[in-house]
Amino acid sequence: MAKWTAADIPDQSGRVAVITGANTGLGYETALALAEHGAHVVLAVRNLDKGKDAVARITANSPQADVALQELDLTSLDSVRAAAEQLRSSYDRIDLLINNAGVMYTPKGTTKDGFELQFGTNHLGHFAFTGLLLDRLLPVAGSRVVTVSSVGHRILADIHFDDLQWERRYNRVAAYGQAKLSNLLFTYELQRRLAAHGTTIAAAAHPGMSDTELMRNMPTWLNFAFERLAPLVAQNPAAGALPQLRAATDPGVLGGQYYGPDGFAETQGHPKVVGSSAKSHDADKQRRLWTVSEELTGVTYSID
Repeated sequence: MAKWTAADIPDQSGRVAVITGANTGLGYETALALAEHGAHVVLAVRNLDKGKDAVARITANSPQADVALQELDLTSLDSVRAAAEQLRSSYDRIDLLINNAGVMYTPKGTTKDGFELQFGTNHLGHFAFTGLLLDRLLPVAGSRVVTVSSVGHRILADIHFDDLQWERRYNRVAAYGQAKLSNLLFTYELQRRLAAHGTTIAAAAHPGMSDTELMRNMPTWLNFAFERLAPLVAQNPAAGALPQLRAATDPGVLGGQYYGPDGFAETQGHPKVVGSSAKSHDADKQRRLWTVSEELTGVTYSID
């Protein structure tokens, strides 16, 4: 069977794609590829100066690219609401929402709303953003919500409902694992709720081991290992973006599927359907996390 590459992306003309964290790394490569295939791409970014630079680089690579910029700070629910409102005012339809932005292995910190930084940014910010934009996706046949998880969803990972914000203790690796596991629990529960509507699907992806700015906060012992393993197993951001591009554009994608690299330990390679942990498929955890996420963000979904 042929290996899937960016050349397999179907024509995206007429489609509107919103990508969080699209000014650098995986998000930038995803935006570039979609723009090259004709989509109108909205780069939803925290830093507008870096966003403008990304727009300039995309249009330099592809002069016909149709690219817009939207300010979005996922660490602030006020910013999430404002960005969603601006997008709702600008677009009657959204075909693709790619929840790509994230932070990894950060020192202990909180979002502007007091949530643990990794859980608040990677999960709660995207939960709220998706819910606030969902009515622009639901009427569009073939629309998709793609959320980027990680192999880290297996590492020291569980949902600590008794201490979601890591107030009693903090382990940056375990907190990242919780956030990335949350991305999958959210995707699977969202797909269950979308299934009856038949227009929009939810899927997930992970980049394997990709050398991006996300790695900058790794603990010293992990950074030491990464520097030695990277030449053997890490791939560049363009390759790392392929799983989320496939999840977003391949006509054969089914709701609830999870895409990652096909190489050794899913660290690199071409995108294919991969498995996720047993905890990610725990329906009770999925429903409980959904309820807690609604309570924390104040966002309820129109499909409910």
